[in-house]
Amino acid sequence: MFRPGVLYSYRLNGDTDRPDPASRFQPQGVHGPSQVADSRFNWTDDSWRGLPLDEYVLYELHVGTFTPQGTFDAIIPRIADLKLSASPQLKLCPLAQFPGSRNWGYDGVYPFAVQDSYGGPQALKRLVNACHQQGMGVVLDVVYNHLGPEGNYAGDFGFYFTDMYKTPWGAALNFEQGHSDEVRRYFIENALQWHH
Repeated sequence: MFRPGVLYSYRLNGDTDRPDPASRFQPQGVHGPSQVADSRFNWTDDSWRGLPLDEYVLYELHVGTFTPQGTFDAIIPRIADLKLSASPQLKLCPLAQFPGSRNWGYDGVYPFAVQDSYGGPQALKRLVNACHQQGMGVVLDVVYNHLGPEGNYAGDFGFYFTDMYKTPWGAALNFEQGHSDEVRRYFIENALQWHH
């Protein structure tokens, strides 16, 4: 087992290095190697029990444009103001690793990896923990019908895509044709990841 911080990639067909399609962190972007992420975190939100569904009012927040820094950590000092002026729930625009440092996130290509320019997985945990401490929930906008085109190497690992459907953002995912059991399992595992 590798220690957190170790960079790695997969060598396919003897000569092609590819990032891990289930990478938890891509600190060098969508074309760079994957990094073993530290899953440990000192959660201090034990009293958080969530909010009743009828109290859900969402404030949609784009991490990259909400503050000049464009990071999760830069949001933390503003949580109290958000809670007073907006709602008890932050809805974060898609966070899956996408090409570049700023965009809407709908062309993410690593659904398990939290965007590096926003601060990565540990910074997201700090934001969620801080929100919970102040009685504010966090909702994630996830994209499960396509992956973006740039840095999308998932097709090198299996039958992830289909021509049966078209999307304006990238290749449509294969949820119902041959070999789709594995594709569905990949995205089910992704959804479960956000609850840990």
